[in-house]
Amino acid sequence: MSEHPRRWAALAVLSLTLVAVTLDNSVLNTALPSLAHGLHATTSDLQWITDAYTLVFASALILAGSLGARLGSRRALIGGLAVFGGGSAIAALSDTPEQLIAWRAVMGLGAAFVMPATLAIITRIFTPAERPKAFAAWSAAAGIGVLIGPVTGGALLEHYSWSSAFWINVPLVAFALAAVFYLVPAVPRVRTGRLDVLGAILSTAAVGLLVDFVIQAPSRGWTSGVGFAELAAAAVLSVGFVIWQLRASSPLVRLDLFANRTFALAALSLAVVFFVLFGTLFELSQYLQLVHGYSPLVAGLGAMPFAVAMATTSATSALLSKRLGVRWTLVLGLSLAVVGLLSLSTTGVHTAFWQVAFGTGVIGLGMGMMMAPASLQISGSVPAEYSSMAGALNSVIRELGGVLGIAVLGTVVSSAYRGDPALVLPDLDLPAAHAAAAAMPPADASRVLSAADAAFTAAMDRGALVAAGIAVLMALAVAFIRPAAPAPAADPAAAALVPQPA
Repeated sequence: MSEHPRRWAALAVLSLTLVAVTLDNSVLNTALPSLAHGLHATTSDLQWITDAYTLVFASALILAGSLGARLGSRRALIGGLAVFGGGSAIAALSDTPEQLIAWRAVMGLGAAFVMPATLAIITRIFTPAERPKAFAAWSAAAGIGVLIGPVTGGALLEHYSWSSAFWINVPLVAFALAAVFYLVPAVPRVRTGRLDVLGAILSTAAVGLLVDFVIQAPSRGWTSGVGFAELAAAAVLSVGFVIWQLRASSPLVRLDLFANRTFALAALSLAVVFFVLFGTLFELSQYLQLVHGYSPLVAGLGAMPFAVAMATTSATSALLSKRLGVRWTLVLGLSLAVVGLLSLSTTGVHTAFWQVAFGTGVIGLGMGMMMAPASLQISGSVPAEYSSMAGALNSVIRELGGVLGIAVLGTVVSSAYRGDPALVLPDLDLPAAHAAAAAMPPADASRVLSAADAAFTAAMDRGALVAAGIAVLMALAVAFIRPAAPAPAADPAAAALVPQPA
């Protein structure tokens, strides 16, 4: 498709849909304590209220991208927004944790259609020369969602119940739908043969089992029988999916793209930076609210340095990648993430807020400059008819990276915390230790809290060091592994971003 006269206005609308989806999860994180009280939800319930969305979203992405290409990306976007907004409204009316879990799954299904559609439309309505700027603006929108989500959630919960975390999506989605109808052009449907039903079943089941294994492993153990069975089944299904995709006449995913080193390194870099982001912010949320005793609103403000830095560098990443090339832009972004993580690894119980803000801000700078170039490398390296598939791959990579970050770094922190010999209540995690201390005499409570806070902070520092080590390895791989040949770019802009062999 040639450039569209309303393409920049359409980009603003597409970015708004991304804000709506990212806003929901960040608002929900601040609402979990209120949910526990309002719905009498257990810790397991709260985990599933959060994870039901992630599980369905990640599992359905590849299939949603393929269906979106056949239906038309604009139709997929409208349908996904309608399902997401409707699910939010009904979720707000839930009376039990089980109802809320079910509607969170519905919201995840809607979001799975939204994410690939936005990237596919951007690829189709912008010329190759303008796509880097468009992708940079789209990436900056993710920073805006992270920026306003915790603050919005904290402000809502100061005055309203937990349901406000879901009602907020309804007017936002309604406005986005009206704007899509008016400003976003229809993108022609892609005719690529019959739908790969077997590939869809294999990919959905494999991703679903893998995500559920990672989500549940910290609570039931990494070596549990059920977890091992899930992991084994996911591996078998993944192998089956790869074999089938190599044989299918109309494959769901073009696996040959991963044979290109530049494409593969861009994908891995994106996964690693989301691994670092989700894992680090998950632990910092507990640190700010429990160790420092901040309210949800103030703790939400703690994400602002990260989000502002990310949005700023996302908006300017097109210029930076033009000067440095994608490879060195990714190396610089990963290096900044390492610096931020090393700063966070020195956090203590009484560390000043500005020091924590510095670490998260530097991570945000690195992530912001990476997202657009890496996403463009993934989505811009395929022919236009595969843009929805590439958008789905982009989202799957990010989602799996984030899920693994929470699980792996969460396990590192949990193991280090429980292994601290100074703990007074070694069988209780940090939230449970704080809850138990609330019922103790002041002297005993002080002793329990001091030991628990010190143990958690030391464990969190270890998690930051592990994340920094992974980011260092990724930076070295991007810096020193050269592509054997130019990437299979679909347009001149993508080709210009690919580093050539020395």
